[in-house]
Amino acid sequence: MDGGQSLLVKDGLRSITTCRNKKPTIIKENKIMKRSLLLLIVSVFAANGLFYSCSNSEVKTEAKIEANANAPKQMTEAEKKAALEERKKWEATPEGKRFKDWEASPAGKKVHASHDKIKKYIKDYSEMEAIVTSVTFQRENAPANGPKWLIVKILGEQYMMQFSKKGFESLSSLKVNDKIFLRSRSAGYSHNHPYLIISGDSIAHDNKVLFKREINKNGC
Repeated sequence: MDGGQSLLVKDGLRSITTCRNKKPTIIKENKIMKRSLLLLIVSVFAANGLFYSCSNSEVKTEAKIEANANAPKQMTEAEKKAALEERKKWEATPEGKRFKDWEASPAGKKVHASHDKIKKYIKDYSEMEAIVTSVTFQRENAPANGPKWLIVKILGEQYMMQFSKKGFESLSSLKVNDKIFLRSRSAGYSHNHPYLIISGDSIAHDNKVLFKREINKNGC
C-alpha cells in the first residue's frame, strides 16, 4: 500500500489527502491526534483503495479516498493494523454511521459510480474534457467568504472542484457551457457534498491554461 497521505479535520469533518513525494503531515491537529489520524487515513487506503489530494482546506469531510498510485512509502504491518482499528472506531461514531448510511443510499451509490467513470484518468493524470455547469455553486450554510466551487460535467456525470478565492480568480472568465480540459490527481467522497470532489490541478480553456496547482515542498 502506498503512503504519503495527510488529513484535514474541522468541525467534525474529515478529508484524506494524498501527497506525492514527502512524508504525510496532519494539518491543524495537536500532537496526540497526529499519529492516530495519520493511521486512520492510511486505513482507508488499506481497506478501500479510496482517495483525496492536497487541495484547499475546505474539503474536510468524512471523505473516503483513493490514493493516486505514485506515493512511494510503505506502511508497516503494525501501522496498518493500528490504522484499521482507528477506522473502526470512527465508523462507530455518529458521524461515521451517517457516512456509512450515505454510502449505501442511492445518492452515495451514484457518487461512487461517477468515480468509477474517471478513475483511470486520475490514476494516469490524463486530460479530461468537461463542460462547466456552475460557477456560482455554494454549499448550504457555508460562509460567503468560504472556498469557491467549479461544477463540471464529465462523461455525463457532475463533479465539483474547490478553490481558494484567490485561486478562483484565474477562472473568473469561465461561463456555464464552456468546454474545458482538466487534469486531476485525486478525488474524494462526502455525504455533505452532492457530487464527487475532484482536485482541479490543471484547467485549460480555448487552448490557454487558466489554472495550474502549484506543488509545494511536501509534494502537495
